[in-house]
This record gives sequence, structure tokens and C-alpha cells, in this order.
Amino acid sequence: MSYLLKINVSKIILNGAEMSKKSGVDRKTAFADGLSQVIDGLSKTIQELYLSDEIPWVIGYSGGKDSTATLQVVWNAIADLPPEKRQKPVHVISTDTLVENPIVAIWVGHSLRKMEEAAREQGLPIQPHRLTPDPTDSFWANLVGKGYPAPRPKFRWCTSRLKINPSNRFIQDVVRQNGEAILVLGTRKAESTVRAASMAKYEGTSTRELLSSHGDLDRSWVFTPVASWTNDDVWQYLMQVKNPWGYRNKDLLGMYQGATEDGECPLVVDTSTPSCGDSRFGCYVCTLVAQDKSMEAMVRNDQEKEWMAPLMNFRNKYLDIKQDRQHRDFRKMNGSLMVHNGRLVHGPYKQEYRITLLKALLEAQNAVRRAAHQGEAPEIVKDFEVITIEELDEIRRCWVVEKHEIEDCLPKIYKEVTGEDFPGRPFNDTSSFGAEDIALLKQVCDDGGDSEGIRFQVIRELLHIENQHRSMARRSGLYKALDKALERGAFENEAEAEAFALRRHDAVQEAQTGVDNAEVKSLDEIVTAA
Repeated sequence: MSYLLKINVSKIILNGAEMSKKSGVDRKTAFADGLSQVIDGLSKTIQELYLSDEIPWVIGYSGGKDSTATLQVVWNAIADLPPEKRQKPVHVISTDTLVENPIVAIWVGHSLRKMEEAAREQGLPIQPHRLTPDPTDSFWANLVGKGYPAPRPKFRWCTSRLKINPSNRFIQDVVRQNGEAILVLGTRKAESTVRAASMAKYEGTSTRELLSSHGDLDRSWVFTPVASWTNDDVWQYLMQVKNPWGYRNKDLLGMYQGATEDGECPLVVDTSTPSCGDSRFGCYVCTLVAQDKSMEAMVRNDQEKEWMAPLMNFRNKYLDIKQDRQHRDFRKMNGSLMVHNGRLVHGPYKQEYRITLLKALLEAQNAVRRAAHQGEAPEIVKDFEVITIEELDEIRRCWVVEKHEIEDCLPKIYKEVTGEDFPGRPFNDTSSFGAEDIALLKQVCDDGGDSEGIRFQVIRELLHIENQHRSMARRSGLYKALDKALERGAFENEAEAEAFALRRHDAVQEAQTGVDNAEVKSLDEIVTAA
């Protein structure tokens, strides 16, 4: 892993008092009685809890400092037990969103493999698992496939799909198989006052010592062994206690060099957990922050990490949430119109921009792989996937089946950008129309004054709907689908749609004002009569 991380330990302040002084915060260390004594006591507590029942453990591991310290202290405690007592399974889960900072993703993936080897060699019941979102929930399937605009504070569609769902699904499977589960997390009260309050809330509802109830997962308990540790305590422990699965904690410290305090991407299992948008290491496509400072610093400060520049540039150029209105349809995903502040609220990305996004993604992937083949990037990224084939299959399905873009242009785009035939699964939509037919339809509509392509979209959708129902014995739902398509294309352009939506909005407001006035008048009459 030397190609990933560089560190000058002498330049990093490890003294807890000095770090606290620099941050202006007075923190009380959990190691006042000495590191060894505190860790010995914590290990005994962990062992007693582990042996107290048959409920399996699930440890959240993100690759950051807190989850590493948590896993390390649990690992060592269980390793100190006699072999015959190490029977209860301990699952280590790490959720890869598939858009993680590549350095961190490579780090975590390698760490999980080392864990598996070390656990087997040491005879421990520790089982690492790399979790990923379903292809239908992936970032690219939703952004490029469905056309969801890049996440923003009022439309944060990514966290549940990429983070919460995979981890919760795994935990729920454990609960179904065993009745209960104990979730071991590296959350700490010193992270923030909000986190401290949240932890205190669930501690107060627990019926078991050392465990808190989980707010969202039924029959799941939460154990937080490092809850009272400060940021400095975590680093002190990691620097003084050897990593039991053979990783170098000093390399982990190297990833944090220059980072803000408490800057890791935690395992997210509920919406109260700070997501990657608020952390030091997170998704490189995150648009909930103004800029990805971690990736920018890596690219700027380390020549060996310049291979990530195409990914950073993609995010900065194509996912600007302040400038994307022009690339979005004036209709919502379901075709409806919504007015806010006197204008239409735009919906999903238009077809043209989704195609642009896909081409840019594949070009970024080509650039990373090319850098690796030229010796300008680590060999491990020679086959680096910015977007997986499974995700491309899902995008293709969304475009053709859901959006009725029956020209099926994804394989052609893939061929143009990569120079290779699209290796995805066979796709059979039984369409009677080819790309040339659709191109001709588009030309005819353009020649007829279809400036915004609305007429073309409606006709294409109607043709596809008819084709989809052609082979059905009972053509149930055909007329409803046709009506919906015609309603979506009721306007020639955005200006016409906005004018209608504003008239409707004003009429509704006027009607509501009239009802409110009538109710007030009626109330006045009742009071007067009384």
C-alpha cells in the first residue's frame, strides 16, 4: 500500500494536550488511569458481553480511525479468549457506495482481505463483508439512468440508497436468522453535541446494560465501546497498539494528515448519522459540500495521486447544482408541473445531458486506466471501474423501458468512447423501430418546428407503449399509459407550460383565499349572534 500513502510522522502532532490546545477545545481523556489499564478493563467488558448470550455481532467498519479502533479493541479482546469460547460469529461490514474516494476504497478493500486472512490464521469467528448498493439503487443508475439531479440539501436521495439500505439489509438478514443482532459502532460522544444527545437518548431507552436500543432497526442493539474516547484518545490507541490483522495504523494516520478533526466517513445506518457530505473522506461525487477538499488536496500535494484528477474534474464540471437548471426537464419525473417562487421547479436531467454524463464518465474511466498502463498510476487501477457493467445495464434498461428512448443508444456510446463492444447482458425490448427510424422521426419533428423536442418525445413514447402492449393477450393498462403519455406532452414548450402552471397556481391561491375569508366571515357571524 506504499503507493497509496505517504506519511511524515514527525510532522504530525500526536500529543493529545497540544492537539486540544490547538483546536481550542478542552477535552477530557478516557485514558486518565493509563492506556493499558483502561484497555484491559474494556477488553474484559467486551469479553463478558460477547459470552453473555448467543446474539451475533455486526461491527461497522468504514476504514476510518473510529471504526478501526473499535474493531481493533474488539478483535484483541476476542483473540484473548480460549479457542473453545470463540464461537459466536462477529460480522464486519463495510459499505462501498461505488463512488467512494478511490484511495479510501482501495484501502478498505485491501484491509477486508487482510482481515479475512488474519481471522482464519488466528482461528477467530470474524467474517468481513463488503456491501454495495443494488444496481437499481446505485448513484450512476439514478443520476444517469433515471436522471435524478445531483443531490442537494432539499433532495438528498443518495444516503439511503447508497449507505443505509445495504447495511440495514444485512443487519435485518442477521436478525431474521438469529432473532436479534448486536451492532457494534465506533460512534463517540465527543464527535458533536448532536451525536452525544442522540446516544444519550437511546441509552435511556435500553433494557440491557452496556447496550442501547436502535432507533430504526427492530430487535437490534447497539454497543459503542469507544463512546467516551476523545479524538486524541483514538489516535493514541492506534499509534501505541499494533493492528491485529496486519495493517499499519501509521498509514491510516497518513490519510488523515492535514484533515479536519473527526473527519471520517462512518457506517451510516440511520439518517441521524453524519453522512459523507459532512466528513473528510467520502464520495468524490458529493454535491452536499462546495468542493471535495480531500481529493483536491491529494491530487495537488502528491504526484502519485494525480491519476484521480479526471474524477475530480468530472465532479466539478458536470455536477454543479447551482448551474444545472438548463439541463433539467421542466416537468417532474411523473410529468407533473410544480411552481415555486413564481417559476417552474425543474425535474430530471434531459436525455441529452444524461448522454453527456455517460460519455464523460467513460472518458474519465479511460483516462484513469490509461494512466495506469503508462506507469502514471498504480497497477491496481489498470481495470478501475468508474461505473460497473451492472450499472450500465440498469441505465440502459431505464432509458429504454422507463423513459421510452427506444433508439437504445447506450451500446453505441460505449463503443464510441471505449473502442470496445458493450459487454452487458443481452437486452430484448422487442421494439419494431431501430435507431435509424427514430433518427428520421426526430428529423421530421425538428423540421416541423418542434424546438424543444416535446412532440418527438410524445410520439416516440406512444409508439413504444403500443409496441409494449402488442404481444399481450389482454392489453390491460394500454389506454391509461397512452393517456399519461399524452398528458406529459400537453405543452409545446416550457414557456407554455409555465404560463399554464402559474395561472393554475394563482387560481388555486385565489380560491383558497376565498374559502378562508368565508370561514372568517362565518365565524364573525356566529360570535355576533352569540
